[in-house]
Amino acid sequence: MVANSSSFMQQPLCHDSESSALLQFKHSFLIDGHASDDPSAYPKVAMWKSHGEGEGNDCCSWDGVECDRETGHVIGLHLASSCLYGSINSSSTLFSLIHLRRLDLSDNDFNYSEIPFGVGQLSRLRSLNLSYAGFSSQIPSKLLALSKLVFLDLSANPMLQLQKPGLRNLVQNLAHLKDLLLSQVNISSTIPHELANLSSLTTLFLEECGLHGEFPMNIFRLPSLQYLNVRYNPDVIGYLPEFQETSPLKMLYLAGISFSGELPTSIGRLGSLTELDISSCNFTGLVPSSLGHLHQLSYLDLSNNYFSGQIPSFMANLTQLTHLGLSSNNFSVGTLAWLGEQTKLTALRLHRINLIGEIPFSLVNMSQLSTLTLADNQLSGQIPSWLMNLTQLTALDLGTNNLEGGIPSSLFELVNLQYLSVQGNSLNGTVELNMLLKLKNLTSFQLSDVRLSLLGYTRTNVTLPKFKLLGLDSCNLTEFPDFLQNQDELEVLFLANNKIHGLIPKWIWNISKENLEVLDLSGNLLTGFDQHPVVLPWSRLTTLDLDSNMLQGPLPIPPPSTIEYSVSRNKLTGEISPLICNMSSLMVLHLSSNNLSGRIPQCLANLSKSLLVLNLGSNSLDGPIPQTCTVPNNLRVIDLGENQFQGQIPRSFANCMMLEHLVLGNNQIDDIFPFWLGALPQLQVLILRSNRFHGAIGSWHSYFRFPKLRIVDLSDNKFIGDLPSEYFRNWDAMKLTDIANDLRYMQADPKFQIPGYRWTLPYMYSMTMTNRGMQRFYEKIPDIFIAIDFSGNNFKGQIPTSIGNLKGLHLLNLEGNNLTGHIPSSLGNLTQLESLDLSQNQLSGEIPLQLTGITFLAFFNVSHNHLTGPIPQGKQFSTFSNASFDGNPGLCGSPLSRACGSSEASPPTSASSKQGSNSEFDWKFVLMGYGSGLVIGVSIGYCLTSWKHEWFVKTFGKRQRKWTRKERRGNRS
Repeated sequence: MVANSSSFMQQPLCHDSESSALLQFKHSFLIDGHASDDPSAYPKVAMWKSHGEGEGNDCCSWDGVECDRETGHVIGLHLASSCLYGSINSSSTLFSLIHLRRLDLSDNDFNYSEIPFGVGQLSRLRSLNLSYAGFSSQIPSKLLALSKLVFLDLSANPMLQLQKPGLRNLVQNLAHLKDLLLSQVNISSTIPHELANLSSLTTLFLEECGLHGEFPMNIFRLPSLQYLNVRYNPDVIGYLPEFQETSPLKMLYLAGISFSGELPTSIGRLGSLTELDISSCNFTGLVPSSLGHLHQLSYLDLSNNYFSGQIPSFMANLTQLTHLGLSSNNFSVGTLAWLGEQTKLTALRLHRINLIGEIPFSLVNMSQLSTLTLADNQLSGQIPSWLMNLTQLTALDLGTNNLEGGIPSSLFELVNLQYLSVQGNSLNGTVELNMLLKLKNLTSFQLSDVRLSLLGYTRTNVTLPKFKLLGLDSCNLTEFPDFLQNQDELEVLFLANNKIHGLIPKWIWNISKENLEVLDLSGNLLTGFDQHPVVLPWSRLTTLDLDSNMLQGPLPIPPPSTIEYSVSRNKLTGEISPLICNMSSLMVLHLSSNNLSGRIPQCLANLSKSLLVLNLGSNSLDGPIPQTCTVPNNLRVIDLGENQFQGQIPRSFANCMMLEHLVLGNNQIDDIFPFWLGALPQLQVLILRSNRFHGAIGSWHSYFRFPKLRIVDLSDNKFIGDLPSEYFRNWDAMKLTDIANDLRYMQADPKFQIPGYRWTLPYMYSMTMTNRGMQRFYEKIPDIFIAIDFSGNNFKGQIPTSIGNLKGLHLLNLEGNNLTGHIPSSLGNLTQLESLDLSQNQLSGEIPLQLTGITFLAFFNVSHNHLTGPIPQGKQFSTFSNASFDGNPGLCGSPLSRACGSSEASPPTSASSKQGSNSEFDWKFVLMGYGSGLVIGVSIGYCLTSWKHEWFVKTFGKRQRKWTRKERRGNRS
């Protein structure tokens, strides 16, 4: 038998031209260990050598290089996690490797360079992976020419855009795709129906892409689709279809999109399903029992929906579960005994599902649990000592319940704990640092907002765990704990709402210099800095909150890495340093309620690209307002009120296309009405009170229509002319009369990620509005509140009947103008109105009877006009005092002493009797009158006298940060 001679042939060496191209590609980058996130990353290209540099110069033997066995051409380049740092462009020698079929450059750092159009030269590519690689800008159209691609992964490049061309173009051109992964790419489009034509598609990942519109149902019916992920696209709507038994789906991630309806019973047909995440949608109804047929499920999350009924006992059939999330629904508890049967369950999240009573004893048998979350319920009693039986626990969250007593010492026997939270309970007693000595793995400890006192922290010699997250808010601390001096791995430190007083000591600046990312010292009694650094020393700091202290001296400057900087309600003085402009990623800048002076640095305009919130209100800043929004921007809030700004409103504000909240009140701005702001599509609040605005408001124009304006305050200026009837006719957002089931507030929700955490920083919009001559500060604005204040100007003419179109109005103030004519009966259409002030005008005629139909009306003032005839009787009008009608000699009837038909003048009403009369404003009638609107009245409370106002409108407390530990799930390569 003759052997096949080809079996003795040596594999050909790689081609010199390709070897040279690879070496040039290597030398175009730096090797940087920080360029890759994978702990096992190493520089594969480091050992690539040219001729004359020793052995191993055959590129086919180089690490990460794959060659064709017959031709020697390079057909694969596998450089994932290779620590490459630098830019890449179309002149790169990489694109001369025209035989490439597989290219993987994932998990490197290409320094926000564009994907070069040269990629189109690699026409034989079947697999392209550029995920986690730091690319930016528009994906080139040349990439769409790679018609042989079956695998494409561009995910986790949040600066990358797929818009022109868009997703539809990509799908139409790459018809052979089996795996398409575009998560965290900026797509900002609808999901094309053409995706359902990709019959070979097995994997589709479109997580957090800015998608919107209706989800094409046929995608669920793709014959080969196994992995579907469209999480965190909140503007995608749809519902779940009827599923077929032939469906090969193994993973279905729909969390954080706007799907609704009930779960179909047919979901039980998905026999291959191992992971189902439909959290944070709008699903309703009962959880179908067929879900218990999915015996392969290992991951199930139904959190943050509107499911009702009992927590289903059939889930005991899901014996492969390792993660179960049921939080934030409308479940009634029923029995939880079935949990004891889940012997393989390793993660259980039952937070915020209205669990009542003690911690369920049925958990005691779940010996494999590594994560147990029972937060945000109504659990009471003491923390049970039997929790020590759950010896595998690495994370235990009992936060925000009604638990009492102390922390049992047995809890500190759980030696595997890495995360422990008991925050927000009614615990008492003390926690001694010695109790933590056994928890050597503990990195996150949340003790905030309990009644416990922390002991043993002064000059302790014990070796404590190295914390990454430490929450000690509201722990009765009076000084900085000394043990912090030895904490050099801290990433997040909460010390808010304690009684820490005096100067911030020098040694604070040395805490975890290389690691600290979040520091909250708000709500203490701090007065200044023992040593005042020009720029704070933490190189990775992203969040600094020093609100509500008594800090004096110049404004401290955080490092360039800062994303949120809040130092409001202090006593800081001096000018805003231009160094603040170094924070090029800043999203929230909140410096209000200090004594800052001088001009705003011009360079601050450069931050508008990253800024969402700019609040410099209630200081002594002066000069012209600098041009802002000169570049594409995301600004939601501009608050410059209560300062001494002069000049005009910068016309560059017209570029703030995302702006929702603009406050410029109480300055010295000298300008005409900024009608051009009406082109801003999102503007909801416009406060121009107490400036030097003048002239007529002008005519409404379809392009300047203020489509979402809900609150407008032009009071105490010098406006003249007629009231803007066309605006009243077309302010559509003020016509909404829906009363929300739950009270929500106007806010911005900046979101960002730092390694290990995903942060949401709710920023509540606030404002001051004048009512009955009193300015009232609203720290939170209900998102159903609608108000117009045109008082204190020189408007003339009649009150337009078109104002009756604004049926959502809660507050209307036209006091102190020169209005004439009758009160239009159309005001009776304002059924949500709670405060109406028409005083100090030249109005005549009778008070329309239609106003008695406004059942929520709690404050009414038509004093000092020329009104005549009988005052309407009954309903809310029986609650109004003499002061509401004073200064109208022609009025008669209750509450005035002059009866109708009598010529006897009513006795004068003194200022003191007016006040006294209003102080008698009957509490019972307020409550009765508000009816279903009580929740609005209680929250707003703008029509009450000052002493009642404190009860109705409280300072609602400090906003709460929401944070979750970041999970890098669902990424397949």
